[in-house]
Amino acid sequence: MTEQPILFGAELRRLRTAAGLSLTRMAALLHYSKGYVSKIETGGKGPTPDFARRCDSILEAGGELANLVPARSSEAPLPEVNGDGEVWMMSLDSGGRSWFRPMDRRQVLAAGAASVLAFGMGGGHAIAEDGTVSTFRTMFDQFRRLGQTASPSVVLPALIAQTHTLRELAARAKPAASAELLVLGARYAEFAGWMAQESGDNAAALWWTDRAVELADAGQDRSLAAYSLVRRALVTLYREDALATIDLAQQAQRIATSARIRGLAAQREAQGHALAGAYDACMRSLDRARDLLSTAQPEAGPVLGTANLTDPVAMVSGWCLHDLGRPRDATVILDREVERVPPHALRSQARYGVRRALAHATAGDIDHACTLLVQVLGMVDTVSSATISTDLRRVARVLSRFHTASSVRELQPRLVATLHNQTA
Repeated sequence: MTEQPILFGAELRRLRTAAGLSLTRMAALLHYSKGYVSKIETGGKGPTPDFARRCDSILEAGGELANLVPARSSEAPLPEVNGDGEVWMMSLDSGGRSWFRPMDRRQVLAAGAASVLAFGMGGGHAIAEDGTVSTFRTMFDQFRRLGQTASPSVVLPALIAQTHTLRELAARAKPAASAELLVLGARYAEFAGWMAQESGDNAAALWWTDRAVELADAGQDRSLAAYSLVRRALVTLYREDALATIDLAQQAQRIATSARIRGLAAQREAQGHALAGAYDACMRSLDRARDLLSTAQPEAGPVLGTANLTDPVAMVSGWCLHDLGRPRDATVILDREVERVPPHALRSQARYGVRRALAHATAGDIDHACTLLVQVLGMVDTVSSATISTDLRRVARVLSRFHTASSVRELQPRLVATLHNQTA
């Protein structure tokens, strides 16, 4: 038995008693069994950061209990990415599967020229420059729309091919057109990184994010260097590494040149503070994000970050309130904001719909949480998202504490099937 659970349990019991709450009442407010809370108080079971934040909120302890369960910091660094792959290889098999990997030229030569079908750009400039960038931009908007309604496996091969094409076209274009092609190629690469993360491959996500920064820099666009830190912070957020998330988001705010990227970084910082149980710091970051995003000028290229939320700061506020142990407050915001997500944005509906169900389940609204899940599980199956699956597993763990409820028993086979499909 370690010292931390004993200290936490003793302080929890002291604060609960001072608040005039019985063990039975405290367990009911937390939506845990009386036996589970008793084991926490006696030091027989260690508290999770989420449990500590819930107790803090109920007892209005001002972070005292959360501070006894330090925010998680992953010992494992983010995956290393190799930028030496001069040749981009994409393979297709007869069963319809595809995969991608960067290779250096020596590996390609070792594989044998006969195994490589190369598409040369030909002589001259290879393209008629008038209208080419606008055509690829229109295609990009269509790919982003497709990313809302399809699995990453459907979108990624095309994004990779288009990024490669834009990079090669830029090498042959006149300087002005070359810069535009490189910057647009960077947006394709950044989106490929997001789709790679959604497919569950964080190493590939970071590799594509780094390629996006390189392409943008070559096109004299420095904005993606800061935004890449926001993207990296999303990887650490889903690893529940609060400290790394806060650090990366703060770095992004220091180097970002646009109000929009600083605002997006402030949102991510707020999510990190929420994981750490730091309510005041979280609210300050959300206020800063709201101010920055409300004054941000429209971007010339494709918008960075979500384009499907009416009020992204409000939606993130609901997300944060849940992680801060205030699920009832979170449900009020998420109920309102999820209803405002456009019907065509299935990935966003699935993401925030699952979060909404998680908040209701954590607040003890078990029947309603199950009803909400029934509405979005089909969307989850369609978009096949590793990040959404993380939250879905959290919902499943909460509902497992209420396994005798009829709504949970009825939902269980469907929920298990969806979780299985996400990992298959």
